[in-house]
Amino acid sequence: MKLENQKFYKEVVDLLNDARNKVKRTVDSVMTYTYYEVGRRIVEEEQKGRERAEYGKQLLENLSKILTKEFGKGFSFTNLTQMRKFYLIYSKLSILQTVSEELGNDGKILGVYKFRLTWSHYIFLMRLEENERSFYEIESDKNNWSLRELKRQYNTGLYERLIISKNKDKVETLAKKGQIVEKPEDLIKDPYILDFLGLEENSLYTESNLEHKVIDKLEHFLLELGKGFLFSGRQERFSFDEKHFYVDLVFYNRLLKCFVLIDLKIGGLKHEDIGQMQMYVNYYDRKIKNEDENKTIGIILCKDKSESIVEMTLPEENTQIFASKYQLILPSKEELKKIMED
Repeated sequence: MKLENQKFYKEVVDLLNDARNKVKRTVDSVMTYTYYEVGRRIVEEEQKGRERAEYGKQLLENLSKILTKEFGKGFSFTNLTQMRKFYLIYSKLSILQTVSEELGNDGKILGVYKFRLTWSHYIFLMRLEENERSFYEIESDKNNWSLRELKRQYNTGLYERLIISKNKDKVETLAKKGQIVEKPEDLIKDPYILDFLGLEENSLYTESNLEHKVIDKLEHFLLELGKGFLFSGRQERFSFDEKHFYVDLVFYNRLLKCFVLIDLKIGGLKHEDIGQMQMYVNYYDRKIKNEDENKTIGIILCKDKSESIVEMTLPEENTQIFASKYQLILPSKEELKKIMED
């Protein structure tokens, strides 16, 4: 059916969808604060009967029966235990704010942490140790991660990979502020996890196959690259001296205000790969970028690399060209932690 005033209809649809999303976020926020408050009441009631060892368990079992009869599902013994744990963890991180904004109280001021995620997010986050939990909470909020995306980032060891890629003095910053992108090194991960491409670890594939897979899964690849990336093009050609050269993938990073060139290699890193990327970066710096933009970054993604080749080929004060390994399967958390300790 063809209708006139399409723009008008779309605006009304968008308005209603936006309202529904806001209502959902409000409901999620109120429920999270409510579960925090339930946890607080449980802990305070337990403390009154702390002389009896079984008091806490009995209290939760009885409360579960009462709430389940009154409200139905969602108040099992396990769920109430999670609410109790939720309060114990986040009451230590309290920030003064007006609870009435969230729960409709009469203006009472309490020390309450600012919850920005859904209850499902917090159930998952409570499994993590303090610094890791703080990092993933900040990143979930900043990047509007769904629970599914949060789990994927956790399962790919984002926190550990960023620690591996950074100086030790930056580790505490990750826990307090999340990933801060201020210079090229802040963007780099090692390794990059490309499990979403669907390529088997030991399968035969070409660099062209790899590139096609990346383009097919571009949204996932952008998430893996990190903050601020915009796709510009593939096989971008430039020419001089009657020769043609092609950059596999070209992105722009709006946080660093610079082009990011990516070259895909299916084997080990060679010194000529670094020289080739240096030429690509020089060309973009001299011919493509504007005066108000920052220097171009080049990333070589390879199956394997020699740190010695990287060290001896690049200048000591290198801030533009980086080589990182990629993996087609998820590494275990134990493998990543072992790398961190080496």
